[in-house]
Amino acid sequence: MMSPSNHILLQDFFLSPWLLGLLGLCIGSFLNVVVHRLPLMLERQWWQDAAAQLTDADSWQRLTREPAPDWLATTSAQLDRHLHPLTDMSLAHPPSRCPHCGHTIRWFENIPLVSWLFLRGRCSACHAPISIRYPLLELGTGVLFAAVSWRFGSAPVSLLWCGMVAVLVALTAIDWDTTLLPDALTLPLLWAGLIAAWMRWTVPLSDAVVGAAAGYLILWSVYWAFKLATGKEGMGYGDFKLLAALGAWLGWQALVPILLISSTIGAVAGVALKFSGGLRQGRYVPFGPFLAGAALVVILVGVAPVLRWISP
Repeated sequence: MMSPSNHILLQDFFLSPWLLGLLGLCIGSFLNVVVHRLPLMLERQWWQDAAAQLTDADSWQRLTREPAPDWLATTSAQLDRHLHPLTDMSLAHPPSRCPHCGHTIRWFENIPLVSWLFLRGRCSACHAPISIRYPLLELGTGVLFAAVSWRFGSAPVSLLWCGMVAVLVALTAIDWDTTLLPDALTLPLLWAGLIAAWMRWTVPLSDAVVGAAAGYLILWSVYWAFKLATGKEGMGYGDFKLLAALGAWLGWQALVPILLISSTIGAVAGVALKFSGGLRQGRYVPFGPFLAGAALVVILVGVAPVLRWISP
């Protein structure tokens, strides 16, 4: 039977910044898959739903009080004809391939960070360039996991916070690429935060519940105030859900510093992109990455120190 001192030594070793940093590199490699495939999986599902809806003649008649026109069924058939040949896609299938030549990436070409450096950032088959963002996301996740271990020590709760950080990294990259914050990530993050508080692993449950409700309602109110004043949508519903999840994990006390930091950095980034010509079509910058970045600051520094920074 292992003695308490040996158990502590093993825990200190496996939850050390070095080991969690290596784990973060591996998780970062998986997050690259999530960032690339999850939006595609959602888009496929939306088109499949659209094709199915077009076959619902009763729904059309209830909506318009007119018989369904023939073009509905014709359009649905055309969509099915294009969607049916697509290869089934999940986070695990099919194996990763080069987008240029279709070369299946072998296991030794998929070692986090090392493979990209060994291959000099190019596909081994066609020599097409591999984006530097892949190793950067792996490295960033590894550094964040190591920082979590430094912040929370070698306690098992560090693994919990690493999981939360991994979701924030994925949401940041997806939102920046697509302006989507998928419910498949934000809602589990919200519920996980509430459960963690209920289990007394993070903040008091009352702080988590108030934080979740306030986080959602704050941005919901901003959204509607902006829409009523301008007739335009200033943000998406995913931002509400993300801030609600952050409130569940960090408590209502963290909402003000998260909003101040994210708004400040977001405004600076927006101005910089405007003058550099980097704004995307529609001239907007997604807010999710800045919410996630501000939350990472609060996680790694602590709510109280950040509040002292922003206090007059």
